[in-house]
Amino acid sequence: MNTAENQFQQLKQYCNSLTAYSRRLSREVYIGDLPMGGLNPIRVQSMTTIDTMDTRGSVEQTIRMVEAGCEYVRITAPSLKEAQNLGEIRKELRRRGYTVPLIADIHFTPNAAELAARLVEKVRINPGNYVDKKKFDIVEYTDAEYGLELERIREKFIPLIKICKEHGTAMRIGTNHGSLSDRIMSRYGDTPLGMVESALEFLRICEEFNYYDIVLSMKASNTQVMVQAYRLLVQKLEEEGLQPYPLHLGVTEAGEGEDGRIKSAVGIGTLLEDGLGDTVRVSLTEEPEAEAPVAAALINRYNNRSGHRAIEPVQQIPIDPFSYHRRETRQAGNIGGGQVPRVIADLSALGSIEMKDLKSIGHFYLPELDKWKMNDLGADYVYSGNQAIPFMLPNGLREILNFEVWQKQSDQKTCYPLFSATQFLQGEHVGHPELNFVRLNAAETTEKLLARLREDKTAVILLETDNEHAMAALRRFFFKLIEAGVDAPVIVHRTYRGLSSDELQLYAATDVGGLLIDGLGDGIILSLVKGTEYAPGEKQQEIKTLNSLSFGILQAARTRMTKTEYISCPSCGRTLFDLQETTAMIRKRTDHLKGVKIGIMGCIVNGPGEMADADYGYVGSGKGKITLYRGQEVVKRNVPSEKAVDELIGLIREDGRWLEPAIIDYA
Repeated sequence: MNTAENQFQQLKQYCNSLTAYSRRLSREVYIGDLPMGGLNPIRVQSMTTIDTMDTRGSVEQTIRMVEAGCEYVRITAPSLKEAQNLGEIRKELRRRGYTVPLIADIHFTPNAAELAARLVEKVRINPGNYVDKKKFDIVEYTDAEYGLELERIREKFIPLIKICKEHGTAMRIGTNHGSLSDRIMSRYGDTPLGMVESALEFLRICEEFNYYDIVLSMKASNTQVMVQAYRLLVQKLEEEGLQPYPLHLGVTEAGEGEDGRIKSAVGIGTLLEDGLGDTVRVSLTEEPEAEAPVAAALINRYNNRSGHRAIEPVQQIPIDPFSYHRRETRQAGNIGGGQVPRVIADLSALGSIEMKDLKSIGHFYLPELDKWKMNDLGADYVYSGNQAIPFMLPNGLREILNFEVWQKQSDQKTCYPLFSATQFLQGEHVGHPELNFVRLNAAETTEKLLARLREDKTAVILLETDNEHAMAALRRFFFKLIEAGVDAPVIVHRTYRGLSSDELQLYAATDVGGLLIDGLGDGIILSLVKGTEYAPGEKQQEIKTLNSLSFGILQAARTRMTKTEYISCPSCGRTLFDLQETTAMIRKRTDHLKGVKIGIMGCIVNGPGEMADADYGYVGSGKGKITLYRGQEVVKRNVPSEKAVDELIGLIREDGRWLEPAIIDYA
């Protein structure tokens, strides 16, 4: 068996290769006249937010989405009347010259799915609530009782399969982490395996009837769970000899703005890196036409990926890709071991560093009080390169200098050196007694270097790569460390040139977040491109952006929580209030609550299930009415919307988790 074949045998459980970019070859499925999967491009899609009964509004929004780049458009059909109106929307679109395939989004209502399957090109069902009504009951099923439940599913599901076959309608079986049935929860728990089995129960029935026009998804708001579930799905399809169905990628309820984009990229980008995914929907709490360009930016990064510099093949995966385990490292200083991942801010591009420059990285000097304050995004270290900072740093912030400059400092205990690989291997220079940084390229893995890293218990690696297939190259270096028994902590260092703000967020979140998802990495440093011309003050603004991005990536990967997390749905025709306005209002009053997770859901379909791991939930339950949750437990029903935010804050106060906002304006 040659190396390539051996590598495939080791990796075939969820992707073709971890080092040579290779997209998974899925079954081709036609959605109307536009095929997905196979050798077709990765498709872009989104979902309308207009009431489905508003035909004109739905048509005009769909047209805006298509013009923004959407290739498929999904529309909610919560009941028969909405399903019926999908036909009118489709007719009006065709009359105006738009042939975009439409997808009916179904929850709870098989009869609506059966009607929609006769009218539009694709139907999406959620196996967690297509037949089952979730009661959050803990029921122990015997095998016989479980079998009866599966038979009940068959009876309800077979009519839809037959209609789809008759009309040439495709189907997405879309599992959501937060809406697993009580039956699945009782046997598999709230796990990636439970998500996969939820879809497979329906998929096995489809294959029994020789119906294969199917797309699969495993969506979650928790990026770790999402990635693990998709990988496990691919492995289970092969294990059971099922068809290699195309995959719809998405992070449920990603949120808005920077946070929504970063979270989407951590989840979706990680899977795209491994060659998984045939269509992408980025779920933002924004207008749906804003989603398509973000999805396209994620996808377009892989158009020319096949020509990247070769990376040494992986013979055996030294980590479990289906569950999260952080790589075990020794602690050096406050990095590695059981410490949270650290953020290093790179200020080396500044001509000289002044006190005011530290505002960009979350540290604020208050001259009237002669003291420093730090916000939730205060960097842990600052890399100043070839110039020592000329003033005393605030507590909690530490300086890193290039070794040659560090050597000349009179006080070498309060700052740390950064060695090149050559300097580190020489071993003749005495560094800091507790903590030393070593800059390495991901291609540098000689036996001599690995041996030196094993010996020096103070070393922390600053890991870089210039390979276009960056995440794979960095991951291969981590695998080398694990294989060689090197437990040195690793800070991942990335620099990007000539990107838009969206691209910067997406690429960095993919490259670093994808590693963190697999438990690889003890920190992050994002740098400006050296030698680039900036307008006055522009460098500081860029540094602020990179610092915020670094903390956002750590939070999205669930490895360091530094700010309030909002699990907010992107709105649809079921939404019972203005989601964007409400999310902004709740954020304004609660965004100082570090580590608290708040779910903001437009209707009962998206809550409480979709906000599965939120601490608190704000869910539309009727016109002008809100239901409040603590976890997945209803606490208050039918709260008037004008009082609901105050009531939500009251719940947080009751639990002792409320903090008054800081009265000092650090901006």
